[in-house]
Amino acid sequence: MGRLVIQPGAKLFMRIRTTIAVWALACASPALADAPPKPVTAALGAISESELRADVTFLASDALLGRMSLEHGDEAAIAWIVSEFTKAGLQPAARDEAGKPSYLQAVPLIEYRPDYDANFLALGGQKFSPPQFAGGYRDDIDLTAPMVFAGYGITVPGLGYDDYRGIDATGKIALVFDHEPQEDDPASRFNGAGNTRHATSRVKALNAQAHGAIAVLVIPEPNRKHPSNAERGKRIGGSITRTPSLPVQARADDEVHIPILVLSDPVTKALFAAAGLDASALQAAIDRDLAPHGAIMVTPAPLHLHLQNTERTRGTSYNVAAILPGSDARLAGETLIVSGHHDHDGETGNGDHIWHGADDNASGTVGVVALAHAFAAMPVRPRRSILFAVFAAEERGLLGAYEMAAHPLRPLATTRAMINFDMIGRNETASPQTEGLITISADTTNRLNLIGAPYSPDFNAAITAANRSVGLVLDDRFDRDNVLNVFFRSDQFPFVLHDIPAFWFFTGFHPDYHHETDTADKINYTKMAKILRLSGTTLWDLGNSAKVPAFVPDPAGNATH
Repeated sequence: MGRLVIQPGAKLFMRIRTTIAVWALACASPALADAPPKPVTAALGAISESELRADVTFLASDALLGRMSLEHGDEAAIAWIVSEFTKAGLQPAARDEAGKPSYLQAVPLIEYRPDYDANFLALGGQKFSPPQFAGGYRDDIDLTAPMVFAGYGITVPGLGYDDYRGIDATGKIALVFDHEPQEDDPASRFNGAGNTRHATSRVKALNAQAHGAIAVLVIPEPNRKHPSNAERGKRIGGSITRTPSLPVQARADDEVHIPILVLSDPVTKALFAAAGLDASALQAAIDRDLAPHGAIMVTPAPLHLHLQNTERTRGTSYNVAAILPGSDARLAGETLIVSGHHDHDGETGNGDHIWHGADDNASGTVGVVALAHAFAAMPVRPRRSILFAVFAAEERGLLGAYEMAAHPLRPLATTRAMINFDMIGRNETASPQTEGLITISADTTNRLNLIGAPYSPDFNAAITAANRSVGLVLDDRFDRDNVLNVFFRSDQFPFVLHDIPAFWFFTGFHPDYHHETDTADKINYTKMAKILRLSGTTLWDLGNSAKVPAFVPDPAGNATH
């Protein structure tokens, strides 16, 4: 299928009308405000399960072809969201190229397909090719450089920790462990047994880049007690492992401008052996005393890295964003964000196999739209403004969210809180991805996972207080997860990197995750409506409270949890 760039305006709405026609044929912490006024609770109570069902069914229909970023089905989803924000009477939050108000924020993308037959790493007489390592880069590169081992690749002044202390990474290829030190210790200064924002490959790459490295190789921890990311991905199956593989996308102006590769265990062992180092012993030493053990890796030859692509094209997707202005002139400049993402994993090209993405993330998209209509219909408004945002290209790496965080439509300094919806429609059930790794309650029909509390206990208290009138069962176990990497797998994460209190509302994994069988008939619309009422009540409370949630930059562990 050819790549399309949306032209905002009449063509966009012509496409959505056409797609809808096809579908019609197919089928004390922060002081909380007082209880919301009756018109507010009435508007939230009026969120209709039947309307949620109809909208999810449309977005997850065959007509939208799995909503792959940069393809026709996702264009239709974007246009539908625009039409809904327009009908609600919300103000456009962005501006087009001519400077006129628009609901669309452009997300310029580069799409590429790595040439797995040509890509390699070479060290002396040893040569490694995919799948011995994973990853690629948006540009073709060929470089040869010495290697430096930089521990976990983390620099956190607030914790007095710096893996780069005492080593010079300038012009070198940095090798860093995945995750972070002491991840199985509930008392670790790195959020106990939960991941922190320093555990991601992207943050490690930015840090390596800041220290002068020209590439970063992420090493699965040799002493880990969990599957590596590659091993976990194979468990998921579905679109993640399909052939041919999904195209890779990157932001055209991404802040990361060095390649990131993930090594397998055998390649890691070979590189360290060539340098006379023991990766397992080094990890144990760092975990024992939280002191740097970086080293220049003296090998018989420098490492040769070659990456090229079989295809490389440019395109533009869009974040869709609308604003509900606050009612208080003094506080209207402050922002609360409610978000989701509109893309999914597309289809095989002939429509025989469609990844419908009902839960992931038609449910979140419809949730944002439903709250937008509910707040727009209220005769009273919160004092602070609410930004309703549905992001592009989340499945390709949170790209739309990173774009808005880099080019915010509202000042981040006065953005007080964020609620992100990603998969808010199902009952959590056991799946190959989670088997043996997490405990799932026998009954999850009324359960909602909250992700983000360590970075803002105040925000967590506000949600808990709002839930007293809703009655969901709230679960925080993913805040203590270092196995599934849940914390940094959705669109709230780029905003956490900017010190914004942000929660991901998530009903959990299930066997249909990233499979063609993630369809609208399996959504629990009763629970979905309750989640939206909880979100709306929380937004109302925070929109009117005297204080705002504080952000905790470096949450520590708690051995007594």
